[in-house]
Amino acid sequence: MRAILSKQAIHSTQAMHANLSALLKTALSALAPQAPVAVALSGGADSVALALVAAEQCAGTPRPLYFFHVHHGLMAQADAWVAHLQTFSQELKTPLQVRHVQVDLAAGLGVEGAARDARYTALTQLCRDHGVAALLLAHHRQDQAETVLLRLLRGSGVAGLAAMQPDVQREGMRLLRPWLDVDRAELLAVAHEYEQRTGWAAVQDPSNTDPKYARGALRSALAPALNTYFPAWRQTLVRHAKQASEVNEVLAEVAAVDLAALEVKLEDQSFSLLRWRALSPARQALVVRNWLQEQGVAMPGERRLADLLRQLRQLHALGHDRELLWQHGAVAVRCKQGRVVLSKV
Repeated sequence: MRAILSKQAIHSTQAMHANLSALLKTALSALAPQAPVAVALSGGADSVALALVAAEQCAGTPRPLYFFHVHHGLMAQADAWVAHLQTFSQELKTPLQVRHVQVDLAAGLGVEGAARDARYTALTQLCRDHGVAALLLAHHRQDQAETVLLRLLRGSGVAGLAAMQPDVQREGMRLLRPWLDVDRAELLAVAHEYEQRTGWAAVQDPSNTDPKYARGALRSALAPALNTYFPAWRQTLVRHAKQASEVNEVLAEVAAVDLAALEVKLEDQSFSLLRWRALSPARQALVVRNWLQEQGVAMPGERRLADLLRQLRQLHALGHDRELLWQHGAVAVRCKQGRVVLSKV
């Protein structure tokens, strides 16, 4: 019986591997054959699975592949993880690039938000330094469902409920998420098979289930209750994300029309405060959301967005009666000479 089950398990893992490989191949087909790509490699099982499949896809092709790892310095194990990943990357004959960052805990985003901003800033720079055309991310169905729920609870609006997209631009960096519709079990199977074959195991980040972090609390405290009373909650939330994405496309078309009437300047994407003030309140909010999103800014919660809208509405129509400074992570919104502009802090 054990031998039969073992063969069945092997068969199942091979099928999962083939499915993941096919999805990644489809995602990469949108790029030029020689365009370099990179995997955002945290060292967890999800990103390890993506690194394994990507290494297979790129082997024997003209497409360069990199592994990018961000060292946040928040965990005592961080240095050990880097050494562990160096062994992994050497085995796969893929260069590992490590970037150390300082997480700005005074930015008002919390540890998770500040670490995420620092990570994406580092990854963006790594992509530029190495001419990478697209960064591959291992987000899956469970990640998507959690993101929808957290954004719903934070009041991020329709744009936030659309959650993560499979192909998106962020601050000049192209992000590809080929496995958003895939159950995490498939990724774990690939990582586990590699561990069984080589003895090298993915790292375990304790913060993933630490209840002092929002996502950790969701996984350790809320998810068990949802699994009991709403067993299909993840599939339902992923479906909501797709529907919200469709609605968001329509709203984006409306916002694009409104933005076009705000005399947006190509060089800095600033817009006229006077013309913005002529819009209805609902369309003012819609324009600002889409303006932030198009510039790769993480969508603020409803309270933070309301504060920005309040400040913009209280300004003189020409924007010169008082200083506006609305900070959100590493960016700030200011009004200069009657124009609303986004800049780095």
